[in-house]
Amino acid sequence: MEIKAMEAAVEALLFAMGDAVEADAIAQVLEIQKDEVVNLIHGMMIRYEEEDRGVHIIELENAFQMCTKPEMYDYLIKMTHRPKKHTLSDVLLETLSIIAYKQPVTRAEITKIRGVNSDNAINRLVEYNLVCEAGRLDAPGKPILFGTTEEFLRTFGVRSPEELPVLNPEKMEEFKMEAEEEVSLGIEEDS
Repeated sequence: MEIKAMEAAVEALLFAMGDAVEADAIAQVLEIQKDEVVNLIHGMMIRYEEEDRGVHIIELENAFQMCTKPEMYDYLIKMTHRPKKHTLSDVLLETLSIIAYKQPVTRAEITKIRGVNSDNAINRLVEYNLVCEAGRLDAPGKPILFGTTEEFLRTFGVRSPEELPVLNPEKMEEFKMEAEEEVSLGIEEDS
């Protein structure tokens, strides 16, 4: 294996592993001697410094680790403190509405109401910190109950779920009729 290929392999290993990787382990993977690995990585370390890269390789006893250079920390801090703008698709909004109005509610109940699997939508809402686990249902399998979070309240400008707008009964009846029509149309098309 030529030196460039070995350097690329070392770089990939150190980057992917994240933590320090022992020189012996790298030597086994590259099928070369440990001292060759050490010399190869020392050469890489010098070149990284000469080329003034944003990362460098550090040596920890008999191991090596790829790290961000300390002088790059300000950029990392700016990136991690940037406000994240989450966009809510129709699917996410629909799932969030069900959770907000029916909480605490299980995945199965959400799926039953929506008529499709809602696992991805729920996971995304949890990731956005709009929904969280609100306990477990006392039933076989102890399914997780979901509810809204403080972040949900902040985002939608309400102090509690009780402040959510109430749909008037006429509108609810209209929604039910529309849903029933859609279901019957779907059944007729499948026939």
